Amino acid sequence: MLKRVFVAPDPGRTRLRFATRAVLGIALAVAVCGLAGHSLTGAVTGGLAALLALFTVTDATVRGQAVTTALLPAVGLPVLTAAAGLHDHPVARDLIFLAVVGAGVYARRWGPRGHSLGVFAFMTFFVAQFLHATTDQLPELYAAVLLSLLTAAVVRFGLWCYERRLPPAVVPAPPGGTGLARVTTRQAIQATAGAGFALVVGQLVSGHRWYWAVGATWWIFVNTASRGETLVRGFRRLLGTVIGIALGLVVAMPVHGDPTVTAVLAAACVFGIFYTAAVSYTWMMLWVTLLAGLLYGLLGVLGPGLLALRLAETGVGALGAALAVILLLPVTTHSVTDAWIQRALRCVHACTAETARRLAGAADADPAPRVAELEQLLARVRLSVAPLVHPLNPMLGRKRRARHVLALLDGCAREIRGLVAVAADPEASHDARLAAACYRVQAAVEALTDGGDVSIQTDDSAATEPALAHLHGLERALAELARPLRTPSGSPLVGA
Repeated sequence: MLKRVFVAPDPGRTRLRFATRAVLGIALAVAVCGLAGHSLTGAVTGGLAALLALFTVTDATVRGQAVTTALLPAVGLPVLTAAAGLHDHPVARDLIFLAVVGAGVYARRWGPRGHSLGVFAFMTFFVAQFLHATTDQLPELYAAVLLSLLTAAVVRFGLWCYERRLPPAVVPAPPGGTGLARVTTRQAIQATAGAGFALVVGQLVSGHRWYWAVGATWWIFVNTASRGETLVRGFRRLLGTVIGIALGLVVAMPVHGDPTVTAVLAAACVFGIFYTAAVSYTWMMLWVTLLAGLLYGLLGVLGPGLLALRLAETGVGALGAALAVILLLPVTTHSVTDAWIQRALRCVHACTAETARRLAGAADADPAPRVAELEQLLARVRLSVAPLVHPLNPMLGRKRRARHVLALLDGCAREIRGLVAVAADPEASHDARLAAACYRVQAAVEALTDGGDVSIQTDDSAATEPALAHLHGLERALAELARPLRTPSGSPLVGA
C-alpha cells in the first residue's frame, strides 16, 4: 500500500497539480465564506461544496467541466432544501435520502456529468445531516454553496487550468445493456437497498450519527461495477477508516479544535485526498477520516467515543453494501471484466488500423487518441480484475490467471505505444511487410473477440525493423491471450 502511493508514476505531475490546486481552491472558498460573514456551518458547507466541485467533475473537455460545475447548484440546492426542511420529519427524510441515493447512482448511465451531479446531490443531503442544518440557515447555506462553487470555478478554469494544455481526457462509457441488464440500473437498486439496510441498522447504533453508515454504503458503490469490485472497495474503506481513526486519536484530538492548527492539518488532508485518490482508495479514506475528525474538533464534539462510533457506522455501511451486491441482482466479476477486455481488444484493433494508415502515408491518420483510450480501458480492466488479484483472495489459480491476463494486456499496450512512436517518425518504413503485419494483428483481435483461431507468423527481419518488431510482439501477446480468455465457464478466471 505504501509503495502504491509513493512509487506510483505521476506523468506530467498531474496528480501533484490536481492536489495542489484543490488546496488552493478550497482554501480560497473557505476564506471567501469567512469574508462574507458566514458562520462555521456556512464555511464548512462551502468548503465541502468546493471540494466536491474540484474532485468529482471529470468531463473529457474543459468546456464540459465548466458546464457540469455550473449545473451543480441545480441539483444541490433543492436537495439541501429538502434535507433541512425534513430535519424534524425522520420518516420522510429517510425516504427522500434513499431516493437521492437511487437517483444518484442511476444518473451514472449519463457518463461523467451524471456521476458528478449524482455525487453532489447525495453529499449535499449528507452534509445537511452532518451539520444538522435547519430551514432558518438555508439563506446562508445557499450563499456559501454558490460563493464556493464560483471561487472553485475561478481557480479551476481561470487561475490554474492546466487541462487546457493537455489532450482531452478519454472517459470510457460503462458497459451497456437495457433494463436490469444495465449495470447502472442494477447498481441503483443495490445501492438503494444497501443504503436502506445501513440507514435502519445505523439508527439502531446511533440515532444522531446514522448518516455515516449511509455515506459508507454510497461511497463503496462509487466507481465500481461488479460484486467483486464492491466487496474489495468495502474492505479498503474499512481499512482506511481504521487507520484514519488511529491517526485521529494522535493528531486531531490533541488539537482541541484550534482554528489555525486545524486549518493547516485540514489543508494537508485535502492534499492527501486528491493526491492519493487515483492510486489507493485505502489512503484516500485515511485522509477523509482524519479530515472528518478535524471538522468534528472544530464543532467541539470530537472524542474517542465519536471515533469509535464512526468505525461502527462504517462497518454497518460496508455490510449493507456487501449484502446488497451478493444477494440482489449480482453482477459477477467475470461479466464486467470480459466486457472491458473485449473493448480493450477492439481498441487495440483500432490503434493498429490507424497506425497502418499512418505508415501507409495517410496525412490525417493519428493513432495517439486511440492509445490514450486504450490506457483508460486497461485501467478499467485492472479495476475490474482487482478482486481476483487482491492479496486476501485465497483462490490462487484465479489470481495467477488474472495476473497473466493483465501482464499480456500490458504487453499489448507496450507494443502499441512503441509502434505508434515508430509511426510518428516521418522517415518510418512504409513497405508491404508492415501493412501485412498490421492486418494479421487486426485478424488476431477479431479472432479473439469472435471465437476464431489465433495464429502468428514469424519474420526473421523483425529484429532489424522496429515497427515489425512491435507488431510481432503484439501478435505473440494476442496469441497467448487466447488460452486464458477462452477457458470454459467455471474456470479459475471466468467463474469468479
